[in-house]
Amino acid sequence: MKHTARTDIAKTQEQLCADGVPHAVATVVRTLSSTAAKPGMKAIVLKNGDFAEGWLGGGCVTSAVRKAAKTAIETGEATLVCLRPEELLADETDADMVTLARNGCPSKGSMDIFVEPVVPLPDLVVYGHGPVALALVQIARGFGFTLTVCGKVDGDVIAADRHFATPAEFDKQPQSNAERYIVVATQGAGDVAALTSALSDTYAYAAFVGSRRKFAAYADRLVDAGIRSEALAAVRSPAGLHIHAVTPEEIALSIMAEIVQTRRAGRGEEIIDG
Repeated sequence: MKHTARTDIAKTQEQLCADGVPHAVATVVRTLSSTAAKPGMKAIVLKNGDFAEGWLGGGCVTSAVRKAAKTAIETGEATLVCLRPEELLADETDADMVTLARNGCPSKGSMDIFVEPVVPLPDLVVYGHGPVALALVQIARGFGFTLTVCGKVDGDVIAADRHFATPAEFDKQPQSNAERYIVVATQGAGDVAALTSALSDTYAYAAFVGSRRKFAAYADRLVDAGIRSEALAAVRSPAGLHIHAVTPEEIALSIMAEIVQTRRAGRGEEIIDG
């Protein structure tokens, strides 16, 4: 591979990572017989299967890598794509992290291509600065989220990745491409402003720390603010799994459990657009 090609791939990936764009890096790790691509050659594939940079060969290779990359990005799991001529496929056995594909090219070559997903951490946005909000952020630190807090905090009480004093301040920031999980824990201190901010963009999960009746009382004001009824219906209220939680720490635990359940069950794919 030419040095300029490696440089282009590095620059493209750096930009994609900076923008929080999910993608996969496909690297040729082994070839047998005649193949156009050689070990060490790379390509970057986007979530929709488009090649953003690089080249690995003709249509047979491209199709297999495109399909594997889309699956890898969706599941977050890397895979080794093993392309073989049809007469050699029978000699291969399925294994974990291995994707078998037929190479129908006239060259009859074999290739092993490692496809690794690069997916940005999901965002957890917590509105509020009360006991439940504090407890939730403290618990969430170990669950692989980029943490954002919207609420006035004295000192360094909350160790968040990003902190904004008000929802309006947060709304001015460019949104990332990562999945977004939202918890409104304002508990009476600016509920409507926080909910309007939270539900105005796309999200995979949204919850309100408060009773169902209290949330319903805000419905008309939120609709007047431009929030769609579908977005309102998707909000979990009260927030969290029903574990008979009483203390702020227990409530935060129930919310975090519901977020993990949603994320791992694949319901995060059901993105709601406010």
